[in-house]
Amino acid sequence: MSFVHLHLHTEFSLLDGACRIKKLVERVKDLGQEAVAITDHGCMYGVIDFYRACKAAGVKPIIGCEVYVAPRGRTRFQKVHEYDAESRHLVLLCRNEEGYRNLSYMVSKAYLEGFYIKPRIDMDLLRAHTAGLIACSACLGGEIPQLLLAGDYDKAREAALEMRALFGEDGYYLELQDHGIKAQKQVNAALIRLSQDTGIPLIATNDAHYLRREDAEMQDILMCIQTGKTLDEPNRMRFETKEFFVKSEEEMAALFPDHPEAIANTAKIAELCNVDFEFGKYHLPLFQLPEGWSDGEAYFRKLCLDGFAWRYPEQPPEYLKQLNYEMDMIRKMGFVDYFLIVSDFIGYAKGSGIPVGPGRGSAAGSMVAYCLNITNVDPMEYGLYFERFLNPERVSMPDIDIDFCPRRRQEVIDYVKGKYDEDHVAQIVTFGTMAARGSVRDVGRVLGVPYGEVDALAKLIPSGPGALHITLEDALRLSKQLKDAYDENPTTKKLIDTAMAIEGMPRNTSTHAAGVVITRRPVVDYVPLAANDGQPVTQYVMTTLEELGLLKMDFLGLRNLTVLDDAAKMVQRREPDFSLNAIPENDPATMAMLSEGKTSGVFQLESAGMTGVCMGLKPKNIEDICAVIALYRPGPMDSIPKFLACAQDPAKVTYKDPSLVPILSGTYGCIVYQEQVIRIFQDLAGYSLGQADMVRRAMSKKKVKEIEKEREAFLHGDPARNIPGCVANGVPEGAAQAIYDEMYDFAEYAFNKSHSLVYAIVCYQTAWFKCHHPKEYMAALLTSVLDSTEKVAEYIAECKEMGIQLLPPDVNQSGADFTVVEEGIRFGLVALKGVGRNFIANLLSEREKNGPFADFMNFCDRLFDQDMNRRMVESLIKSGAFDAMGYRRSQLMQVYGQVLDGIAAARKRNVEGQLDLFGFGGGEEESSPLPTLVLPDLPEYTPQELMNMEKETTGLYLSGHPMDQYRELAKGFGAVTIGSILSDFAREDGPREYRDDQRVSIAGVIATYRTRTTRNNTLMAYVMLEDDTASMELLCFSRTLNESGSFIRENSAILATGKISVRDDKEPQLMVDTIRPLSNLEEAAGGNQTLYLRLPAREDPRLRKVRLALSFFPGESQVVLYFEDCKKRVGSRCEIHPALIKDLTERLGEKNVVVK
Repeated sequence: MSFVHLHLHTEFSLLDGACRIKKLVERVKDLGQEAVAITDHGCMYGVIDFYRACKAAGVKPIIGCEVYVAPRGRTRFQKVHEYDAESRHLVLLCRNEEGYRNLSYMVSKAYLEGFYIKPRIDMDLLRAHTAGLIACSACLGGEIPQLLLAGDYDKAREAALEMRALFGEDGYYLELQDHGIKAQKQVNAALIRLSQDTGIPLIATNDAHYLRREDAEMQDILMCIQTGKTLDEPNRMRFETKEFFVKSEEEMAALFPDHPEAIANTAKIAELCNVDFEFGKYHLPLFQLPEGWSDGEAYFRKLCLDGFAWRYPEQPPEYLKQLNYEMDMIRKMGFVDYFLIVSDFIGYAKGSGIPVGPGRGSAAGSMVAYCLNITNVDPMEYGLYFERFLNPERVSMPDIDIDFCPRRRQEVIDYVKGKYDEDHVAQIVTFGTMAARGSVRDVGRVLGVPYGEVDALAKLIPSGPGALHITLEDALRLSKQLKDAYDENPTTKKLIDTAMAIEGMPRNTSTHAAGVVITRRPVVDYVPLAANDGQPVTQYVMTTLEELGLLKMDFLGLRNLTVLDDAAKMVQRREPDFSLNAIPENDPATMAMLSEGKTSGVFQLESAGMTGVCMGLKPKNIEDICAVIALYRPGPMDSIPKFLACAQDPAKVTYKDPSLVPILSGTYGCIVYQEQVIRIFQDLAGYSLGQADMVRRAMSKKKVKEIEKEREAFLHGDPARNIPGCVANGVPEGAAQAIYDEMYDFAEYAFNKSHSLVYAIVCYQTAWFKCHHPKEYMAALLTSVLDSTEKVAEYIAECKEMGIQLLPPDVNQSGADFTVVEEGIRFGLVALKGVGRNFIANLLSEREKNGPFADFMNFCDRLFDQDMNRRMVESLIKSGAFDAMGYRRSQLMQVYGQVLDGIAAARKRNVEGQLDLFGFGGGEEESSPLPTLVLPDLPEYTPQELMNMEKETTGLYLSGHPMDQYRELAKGFGAVTIGSILSDFAREDGPREYRDDQRVSIAGVIATYRTRTTRNNTLMAYVMLEDDTASMELLCFSRTLNESGSFIRENSAILATGKISVRDDKEPQLMVDTIRPLSNLEEAAGGNQTLYLRLPAREDPRLRKVRLALSFFPGESQVVLYFEDCKKRVGSRCEIHPALIKDLTERLGEKNVVVK
């Protein structure tokens, strides 16, 4: 070993370093270098990935960081721009584990205490944490180079000697760098003098930011993305030369021919640095036992047995045997403290009235979890397996994820912080990466390519549910248009090549939505911390933390738990003894509601496809709902028609062997769950549950060699593992072969029943509430989506379908949230625009103390001194909050200003009267009376004006909607709601139902429009269309305007058909082809309906999906499928349901789906 790169930036120097870790290690290996360091700017995000990659390649990893240091004389706590904007660089490398802990601690403090422009440490922190570290003077941004550039040699010498004193004779080095920059020549000469003067050794480094010289432009583009600049901007931040790459030893030696020791010293440092990470060893926090207990295992056993007596009063012996087996296994695996910790904070949550989910994932298969009240699902009742959760054949950390009410989730996290100390708990970082489309758009902007061209190019990259993580390499293979543009246009080729070079690099950090890590010692002893939004987060991602053996918990927020809790509390106002736990299982009325497709607002069942499956299956119990949730996913979805057919006709249920009947009868002869695969291995071939789960895992991961090897054991046994095999157990070999094949085919898609079941329980509870307490449930549901106008509008539409009247807010009836009253649901006061939460709290408090408001004057008088202003009163009037008092909104709008002025004058006279009592002048002792309210005789606003006022103040139409009369008609013509499109594109994981360039029809009322002339001197129009769910901008070009321009008028109800267009910075728009007035379509509608579908040929691959969709909606309406190639018609039957029309229109296009 003779030269080692000790100053190097990976992709985790975000949007600055461009050395991808895997390729970096390959490059170092190719150059024959035996070690390499990671020294990212101020952070340690990439340390573990770097360490693993190096170890795998046989390269020695050196762990380090280029930290930012506050200027001398300043501390990390001082943040005055004049003095603290500039920080100094310092490279720190870890000799050993103590050095790693010290570096981790300082980097963490830099974020948590010293962040100002950059994460900064200071000299005080450095002096206290030098043990186990080697320091190097860094680049031109280091303290010593800066002093030397300023000509202050003596101060540089003084600072260098102090650093050597801190880090030791072999712990501080002066860095020589030569990138062809003039200032470096000056600094290097002074550094050499300083070394000769003090004896501080020299090292050669290259501050590598990219792998090869030719990568310089790519890294420059990366910096432009970071700074928001373009390449041609003259004064932007840039590297002066193209020399910041990973050079060979020969190239480095040629830079410093007179100082071979600077090369040799890099290898000496590499030999001094020896940090190893231990993976797979657990570092569980210690559970704090209650007073009087010293043995954790004994306490665990007591809690489990107490819970068993509570859960199973009759204490069945076979159940107790299972509990003892699980307790023993958990003790042997060393996870007793884990269960005590989880049980403790869930106990806190439930004891504090915080809604907790019934469970999540495979943990529901554990009787210990059930007895400790961690889960609320009886694993014995539903045939769930502990081994699916904790497998004795493969010891791994248990993973219990918990759903909490999102409104109070933070309380549980705060409890954990309080119990285990703040510095033992942290949230977890995630990285946003540059995806295919995003990198094309970023690079295009930096290169100065016109936006329209970049947008068109980006849209050639496939998107949608099946292409969420598509790479540009895949896109070039899949999209002929993109490949043609790449091959034919040099600018396009350069853009895509550069985008491919940066694609997938981390762009920014954020906080994991649910992950929390809890540690035995302070978190910084194990991993470095950063800060996001002021909260500490680990610098390593969740999977890395698990590999390091740290306890990671998911504290998930499930909105539906809040909805259920709110609904239950509203019911309790009428029925004080009501409890969520008292909901009867498998209620026939609830199942009938789901069978009719009334699934809007029901957890997990809201989508069009799920609605169809419910109508086809007609679920009879929670097990049916569980199966639906498990099947409705991309892989197993093709099995749904068989499942539905068997559910509807028991004669169609068949079994390959009678031994399968007890295993598959609950799912109508179909394999649906992983647990069924496990039980087949156990019952038919004699595997232990642990062995069966190992094979199930191999099948799900398509490990072909393992699977084929296991086939023989399944058929004929394996004495070494005490497996008798199917044939020995009386299962014919042919049947066993067929069963094995079916398991193999389906194991990749088989779902965890435990997870599906707990979601089915929450789903059933929401459905039961909707069925039996519809007003309370819908009020709670509306409150839960107040921050989503589209969702609120969607659920208001559902209320109308259910016959529930949504009433305007009312100062005497409304609560802060949506409120149930006898007539329907009152709009919540908190949701009013222009009326603050504090004022609403004051209003509700006043009403609680002193009773309802008698009239408008009484309201204004009682709240006049409670932060009330004119805008608030105006919003309340416009929203209809005083309608119930008998006033017209037109009257109150005319006089409210005078009323407030009159009250103010009366208050002023009263104050003056009080002053007179103390000898300050004349006045009356009695309070001045309030002015009399005189209302002008004005007609009420028109219905349209009233609706507009409601829209202005609530964001919604409350007393009606202009689309009310056309809603069913629009559905009949295949129109989808605008809200469904917008909410789908707003999903964090990308759209599922819609895609860019997809043809759709939408119906609504024209709110506004404007026209402009294009570059081609043709006319186009921007039309804002809104339905009762949301609004969308329509783009109408000249051809559309020529054909349909006369229909574009404000307040006109229209049906618009066109293609969805998605741009970076805008919500989806519709590029319109046709516009038709709904009033014209209304006249043409009517009569018995037939669904006509057109396909090019019988061989069209979409036909299978079309038939699948039709099977989800069984009914008696006629369907005609027409095949253009043979001009043949084929008949079928279905129920013509809006959800079906929407699905078919997406697949075939509007022109090929007609209802007449």
